[in-house]
Amino acid sequence: MKVLSFGSLNIDNVYSVPHFIARGETLAARSLNVFSGGKGLNQSVALAKAGLKVFHAGAIGENDGQFLVDELESAGVNTEYVKRLKGVKTGHTIIQNNTDGDNCILLFGGANQEISRAQIDETLKNFSAGDALVIQNEISEPEYLAQSAKSHGMIVAFNPSPMEEKIIPVFKYADYLLLNEIEAGQFLNDDVSRKKPEEISGRLREKLPDTKIVLTLGTNGAVYSDSEITFHQEALRVNAVDTTAAGDTFTGFFLSGIFEGKTPQWAMRFATNASAIAVTRHGAAPSIPSREAVLEKMK
Repeated sequence: MKVLSFGSLNIDNVYSVPHFIARGETLAARSLNVFSGGKGLNQSVALAKAGLKVFHAGAIGENDGQFLVDELESAGVNTEYVKRLKGVKTGHTIIQNNTDGDNCILLFGGANQEISRAQIDETLKNFSAGDALVIQNEISEPEYLAQSAKSHGMIVAFNPSPMEEKIIPVFKYADYLLLNEIEAGQFLNDDVSRKKPEEISGRLREKLPDTKIVLTLGTNGAVYSDSEITFHQEALRVNAVDTTAAGDTFTGFFLSGIFEGKTPQWAMRFATNASAIAVTRHGAAPSIPSREAVLEKMK
């Protein structure tokens, strides 16, 4: 199986702050670090570090994004399907990271929003039935991409982040759907904050009966649900310093387990241990652990 991660490539500008800035406030940051990031890049790195053969497709600016490609390649990701676009800036973020390890993110799409149907068609010609596509919602043309992959017989894994109404049509193409509690509430058009996770998963399955669903709940763990089983995976308690890539790490390691033929129970444990390590490290892609480190932790 070949895995194609078709997704965003971002330059992450991470500001360490005492608290999230408020309206009208001027706040001095304690430090600034520049990291490679983007949900697509992070998930490609996670998939590769978890042990899969991964190809990344996406786009960067001609003059400002090469270090993102270098980051992918250093993790073992094939980057031959990354386009370099003239006259376009690489996508970037401004991230506030507070003293509790939480973050808030301002995203500029840049080259990520210049993905064309022609690039999608050109890329998918190199993949076939039984291969897998991993996508998020930080690039243009997600519905066309998912639909085209399904027509090739590929397995589609979808992480609908950031969640917005225009990506709802993509859901029906997903074999695996990985989303958090907030995204689930937005999709269901309901406040689910006081509902039990199993109830939320059940409502998602009513809408998407053929989809395998992973509902992530932060410090409350995650719930896996398909047509046969539903179970809760507890989170591991650690001292978090930066949660930026926690969800992407979980996604990459869970899918790696599934694509390797492991049980959902094993894949959920694998992902939980991986994300528990990631949040104890600073940065997005640099925080993602190796397969060996995660297996050792699982012992």
